[in-house]
Amino acid sequence: MANAPRIAFIGAGSTVFMKNIVGDILMRPALANATIALMDIDPQRLAQSERVARKIIRSLGVKAEVETHASQRRALENADFVIVAFQIGGYEPCTVTDFEAPKRFGLRQTIADTLGVGGIMRGLRTVPHLWRVCEDMLAVCPNAIMLQYVNPMAINTWAIAEKYPLVRQVGLCHSVQGTAWELARDLGIPVEDIRYRAAGINHMAFFLAFEHKQKDGGYRNLYPDLLQGYEDGRFPKPSHWNPRCPNKVRYEMLKRLGYFVTESSEHFAEYTPYFIKQGRDDLIERFGIPLDEYPKRCIEQAARWSAEAEELLTAKTIQVEASHEYASSILNSVWTGEPSVIYGNLRNNGCITSLPANCAAEAPCLVDASGIQPTHIGALPPQLTALIRTNINVQELTVAALMEEKREHVYHAAMLDPHTAAELDLDQIWQLVDDLIAAHGAWLPEWLRR
Repeated sequence: MANAPRIAFIGAGSTVFMKNIVGDILMRPALANATIALMDIDPQRLAQSERVARKIIRSLGVKAEVETHASQRRALENADFVIVAFQIGGYEPCTVTDFEAPKRFGLRQTIADTLGVGGIMRGLRTVPHLWRVCEDMLAVCPNAIMLQYVNPMAINTWAIAEKYPLVRQVGLCHSVQGTAWELARDLGIPVEDIRYRAAGINHMAFFLAFEHKQKDGGYRNLYPDLLQGYEDGRFPKPSHWNPRCPNKVRYEMLKRLGYFVTESSEHFAEYTPYFIKQGRDDLIERFGIPLDEYPKRCIEQAARWSAEAEELLTAKTIQVEASHEYASSILNSVWTGEPSVIYGNLRNNGCITSLPANCAAEAPCLVDASGIQPTHIGALPPQLTALIRTNINVQELTVAALMEEKREHVYHAAMLDPHTAAELDLDQIWQLVDDLIAAHGAWLPEWLRR
């Protein structure tokens, strides 16, 4: 093993995200001399990210090196770790299409990047590019670990495991730790005093335990406090992340299921058939559901990140602060052998016994020099298993469409999507899928457009 790792960053033109991840990595003493190989298809954004990465190195006083590449394979050569963070099709045209085409059928969405017809389309246009990363990895860095920060996370992770089982990979999201922080804030308890355990699938994992450390060393179940706070109207508190999203959906599902889900209310509202219904704007108002949230967020985030990137480019030094992403923890544990625990998305393989073995499960994982090992969960409570399976159906059929190159499975995936099926009849679903495929055109694989 070399003295310092080589880290390829595919999609490095996301300058602010790159800054957070690379800053986290280079603050770790064992990783401070790493070689960072940045790759992006946009030369201007790649050059901006290179400038920011070099400023991080100077600001931290470390001896890391930076390379830039237009060629994905060249960036990946001899990499120890591969970080992937790209959005195929961008906000325009693809995200706009994912919202506007369904709207013509009366099908309204909030985020549309994980499930539903929007999530299906995003998976169909994204997975082939992830497969190309895998193909290049097997050719030039077969032992590297891929850290994948791309939605739809579960579809992507599942599809990679199906087609390229030899690629070491983990799908990473910040919903578990982010939700733990948010609940701790509602409760007025420091998050470091809370112990939790979560499992399920990405964006639909649940806290199986959520407890407060006591002075006598024991732990107290916090679910009664959360339920009482919701009944009293004290919870949820105004969202720290976005004032448009009051987080009532998740508290309502806690009341109905007995467990709190780890992804936001704006996401969860479209993973189920209960909250967004034609002719039921009372539900939208009651639960504060932010329709068309993702397009608004894309525009706002692009402006915010552009301003932040400009500040980074003009600043002489960059103040590097630790983020809440898992990447640097994983790299440090694999490189040094110092163990850590993260929440990752991997092929289930019996980790959660009540879910299919080949699905992409999200669970606590031990990370050390051997890599990333999920911990055994066993069976989830039956109501959680049943709800999660409704989402797995869509993921499984989308992956089947990609693996078998069968357009009919795209219709099947949309047909079984909980929100889509609650709103549209079969003829409408078939026509909507046709419209989306036609509108996306060359962003989708060629076999889908025959």
